[in-house]
Amino acid sequence: MTNDRHVLEIEIDRPGKKNALTGAMYRIMTSALADASHRSDVRAVLIHGTGDAFCAGNDLADFVSGPEGAAAAFDFIRAIAMFQKPIVASVQGLAVGVGTTLLFHCDLVYAAPDARFVMPFVNLGIVPEAGSSLLAPTTLGHAKAASMLLLGEPMDAQGADMAGLITGIVPGDELLDHARSKARLLTTRPPEALLATRRLMKGDQAAVAARIEEEAGLFRGAMQSPEAQEAFAAFFEKRQPVFVSRS
Repeated sequence: MTNDRHVLEIEIDRPGKKNALTGAMYRIMTSALADASHRSDVRAVLIHGTGDAFCAGNDLADFVSGPEGAAAAFDFIRAIAMFQKPIVASVQGLAVGVGTTLLFHCDLVYAAPDARFVMPFVNLGIVPEAGSSLLAPTTLGHAKAASMLLLGEPMDAQGADMAGLITGIVPGDELLDHARSKARLLTTRPPEALLATRRLMKGDQAAVAARIEEEAGLFRGAMQSPEAQEAFAAFFEKRQPVFVSRS
């Protein structure tokens, strides 16, 4: 984490694993957001990844090793969903799972031409998180959201731009500098007017908070299901999963 010109930067720095998130990484990001919430010198947050990917989602080995990973993930989701200051994201390469769903809680999202957004929850025998079952249809429209959430189909940068998931497409070698400049520009605006306008744009967050909790309950149950167990086993064994219908 760095703080430059009133912008707190959260860098996801695990390029060898495509910036897949562990429980420890979630806890660090949650703590950073909590700290930023109470610091008057922090007026905006910038989230970006290192290497050729933004974030490959959860580190599945870490995630299935015990309940702590899921608890840390949902704590982060609650923190970013209810964060009151502007958030900017810089996205290159893969944005999988939470790497996509966290973007629904950002205000400005800039993506490289090679960005690919994937929400493969159903394919893993689980359900969406971060309020994405509510926010994806609202943002993208039901049909586009269904292709991503029901089929796990990816969306490229151009599609994401047209659907309203991202603010714009920026050449990869200019991406981070562009996102930084926009984050810094936010800090030059009248802070009270900026925060009030953001609150108005977000509207009543009660429905989002309630959906996050509903998803969390279903997610925990799904993690224990035969479907999820087969999907995760197939992932680690590098094979196609076989799902058996109960009907």
